[in-house]
Amino acid sequence: MADTEIHKGLAGVVVDYTAVSKVNPETNSLLYRGYPVQELAAQCDFEEVAYLLWYGELPTDAQLDEFTKLERSQRTLDPTVKKVIDELPLSAHPMDVVRTAVSVIGAQDETLGLDPTWIDRDLTQQRSITLFAKLPAIVAYTQRRLWGKELVEPRDDLGYSANFLHMTFGEVPEQVVVDAFDVSMILYAEHSFNASTFTARVIASTLSDVYSAVIGGIGALKGPLHGGANEAVQHTFEAIGTPDKAEAWLEDALANKKKVMGFGHRVYKNGDSRVPTMLTALETLTAYYERPEVLEMYHALDDAMNARKPIKPNLDYPSGPAYNLIGFDTTMFTPLFIAARITGWTAHVMEQLAANSLIRPLSEYNGPEQREVPASEKN
Repeated sequence: MADTEIHKGLAGVVVDYTAVSKVNPETNSLLYRGYPVQELAAQCDFEEVAYLLWYGELPTDAQLDEFTKLERSQRTLDPTVKKVIDELPLSAHPMDVVRTAVSVIGAQDETLGLDPTWIDRDLTQQRSITLFAKLPAIVAYTQRRLWGKELVEPRDDLGYSANFLHMTFGEVPEQVVVDAFDVSMILYAEHSFNASTFTARVIASTLSDVYSAVIGGIGALKGPLHGGANEAVQHTFEAIGTPDKAEAWLEDALANKKKVMGFGHRVYKNGDSRVPTMLTALETLTAYYERPEVLEMYHALDDAMNARKPIKPNLDYPSGPAYNLIGFDTTMFTPLFIAARITGWTAHVMEQLAANSLIRPLSEYNGPEQREVPASEKN
C-alpha cells in the first residue's frame, strides 16, 4: 500500500458532522450554533453562551434563571477535593492540579456505577453543569495556594465571571475587569474539532464517561501547541522586555527558526476572528490599569511579524497579557482556558454520544517486515 495517502495530524480530514460550531469562510467568523461569537461576546453573559452550546438555543429569561440557580447551587468545592489539592506539591503545574481535581469529582459520582447511565444525555448534562460550576473554585484555589492564601467561598449572588474573580482575588473587581474576563471566557468556550475537543470525543466514542473525556481534554490542552500558547505569549513579552526591542527579538527568533507563539492558526487563513474582540477587551484593561506599555508591546511585535510574514495573531496573543493585567500568574492562563472550554468539550461529548461511532483510524505501517525472533543464547 505504498500509494496510501497519509494525512499527518489528520490535516484536512473531515471525520464527522457537528452542529456545535463552525468558522464561516464567507465572513471569517466563528459561529456558536450559528451565532457569530463576537456578537455573543458583545450581547451575552458567559452563562447564556454555555446554555446555548449545551441546549442549542439561547435561553429565555425563565430558562436562564433556572439554569443560573442550578449552577450557583453547585459552586462549593467539596472538602475531599480540597484535601486532595492540598496534598499535591506546590511545584505541580496548575494544569495537573485541575486534572486531578476533576478526576476526584468523577470518582465521587456514585451514579457512574449504575451501568449504563454514563451515556444518558440528561445525566451527562447534569455532570457537565457540575463541572462548569466547580471549575472556578478549583482554578481559583489552585492560584491562591501558589500565593499562600486560603480558599475563598463562592457567592451565589454573583454571575459566573464575577464569582470566579471573587474566589481568586478575595474581592469583586470593577465591572470593566469582570466584563473583559467574561469576554475571554466566551471566546475560549468552543472551537469545533480542535485537539482537546477531538480527544474528548475520541474518549466519549468508547462509551466512557464525561469526566474521563474532560480529563483527556485537559491533557491535550496542556500542550504548548494548543492551550499552553497563551502562557508562552506572556513569556515572550517578558523575554522581549520593552516594545522597542520587539523587532530585534523577532529577527533573532526567526533566524534561529523558533516558533513564535500566539501567531497563526490552522483554521483561520485571514486572521483569527476572535482577536478583534479580545483586543478591545485588552485595550480596556490597559486603560483601566494604566499600563499603555502592554498595548505598545502587543502592537510592536504584531507589526514586526506582519512586516516579515503574513501570519496574524490568534486568540492567545491578546488573552495572555489580559490575564496578566487582571492579576493571574502565567501558569494559570491555561487552567482559565479549561474553565471556558468545559462548555464546548461537554457539548461535543453529548453530540458524539447522540450518534456514536467508535473513533478508530487506521495507520500505515513502515517498520520492519515480518521476521523471526532469534534463538536465545540461554537455550
